[in-house]
Amino acid sequence: MKVSLFITCLADVFYPQVGMSVIEVLRRYGVEVDFPNQQTCCGQPAYNSGYHSDAKDSAKQLIRAFENSETIVTPSGSCAAMIRHYYPELFKNDEEWLKKAKKLASNTYEFSEFLVNVLKVELKDVEYTAKATYHQSCHMSRGIGIVQEPKLLLEQVEGLQVEELPYCNDCCGFGGTFAAKMSDISEKMVDEKVKHIESTGAEVLIGSDLGCLMNIGGRLRRTGKDISVLHVAEVLAKGGEGK
Repeated sequence: MKVSLFITCLADVFYPQVGMSVIEVLRRYGVEVDFPNQQTCCGQPAYNSGYHSDAKDSAKQLIRAFENSETIVTPSGSCAAMIRHYYPELFKNDEEWLKKAKKLASNTYEFSEFLVNVLKVELKDVEYTAKATYHQSCHMSRGIGIVQEPKLLLEQVEGLQVEELPYCNDCCGFGGTFAAKMSDISEKMVDEKVKHIESTGAEVLIGSDLGCLMNIGGRLRRTGKDISVLHVAEVLAKGGEGK
């Protein structure tokens, strides 16, 4: 099987190791991965801020970049939700682009969703010893209904003890431009999230959306908490190193 990696802005600029982890894990299961160089932002920040014309421009560029790809995998539930739900909305009055947007939407998968529901992988010889908790992002869980897939993968990692995160449905306060526009409220929300993470006794916070991990990880560092932050793909890649 061949897939194309949609890296997303945050992974490309701040967390390139997450993209490399996605590639490593997919190749481990026999998937051939390519990377269309023309890809750019999905347009979500512009869309969420009400700049729908600008969001259309970004969406068109992303559609062009992946127009020859049969399957697209991304390490972001939030960006996958943007493509699936809001691209058809952006182009609802444009028959030509609506058709292209729907094709991209139907071929785009979040990383854990692809491993569990498409490849149907059963992890073997993946070991990562740590006490962890998992943060489910709002956009991924509510936007595309992906909740169990990352947990099913993490449950199969030898040595990984995953504690349930209290109030796991609560937002971390990132919300794209929300964190910038409503910084005081966002700070209170992420402090609440950090408090719940601490209560689990976890050494590692694992997530599937880098916006959330950036927000929570930044607050953990600024408040001196000794809790590291990893994407699901990083855990699976690190757990399989050398095997």
